[in-house]
Amino acid sequence: MRLHSGLPRQAPGGDACTLEALRRLPPLSSDACIYDLGCGPGRAALVLAGTLQQKVIAVDLQEEFLSQLRRNAAQMALTDLIETRCANMADLGDWDCRIDLIWSEGAIYCLGFDQALRNWQPLLIDNGIVVCSELSWLNNTPAEEAVAFWRKSYPAMRSVAENLRAAKELGYACLDHFTVPSDCWWNEYYEPLLDNVRGLSAEADEDEHLRAAIASALAETELYRKHYLDYGYEFYLLQKSVGIKP
Repeated sequence: MRLHSGLPRQAPGGDACTLEALRRLPPLSSDACIYDLGCGPGRAALVLAGTLQQKVIAVDLQEEFLSQLRRNAAQMALTDLIETRCANMADLGDWDCRIDLIWSEGAIYCLGFDQALRNWQPLLIDNGIVVCSELSWLNNTPAEEAVAFWRKSYPAMRSVAENLRAAKELGYACLDHFTVPSDCWWNEYYEPLLDNVRGLSAEADEDEHLRAAIASALAETELYRKHYLDYGYEFYLLQKSVGIKP
């Protein structure tokens, strides 16, 4: 948390990517129920609320991130359109709602791609939509160094084709998908993270846990610098198939 505190977002992405995903969706009803799950500091929630002019319920386990979102919403005059809930996105079953749109950028890995889609399907209306971004292999021959790193850090990582196949088997139709551009990794995520690294480097000399977190962050950024063509965040726009259950 110390290393990631204050970052504009907690995963690679960008406002332009959020808008692009939104542009590719069918129109929503004026009273649509919209959730941003694992919202982090809420950049996507702000874009959704500001663009749609509809209420977005933003859910995250970290109150620090939700506080950051509320401050930004106030600055953007979006307070009335943003509701924050400090809760686990894995446990929404007792919430009295039927959701039109579930949004989740860079957070679905916390549950696992398949498990999240299973958990969320009963909450969606017929033809309800999930938009998520998930770390994915972009080709069939990634570098061994990248495979070794992610096998340890995220062993559930799969190719785009494998995720699309899994989504179909779980009762979702793919409306569209696209890859987050590499500049969004640097401009929106890694450069702010590296600024934090530089600010905490002296403190890390006396803190082995912070030192380990910094080493991991530096290894990840260097890996992406060398192998950005092998993997990336893929946006998946998935619609619940009526009458089909996983």
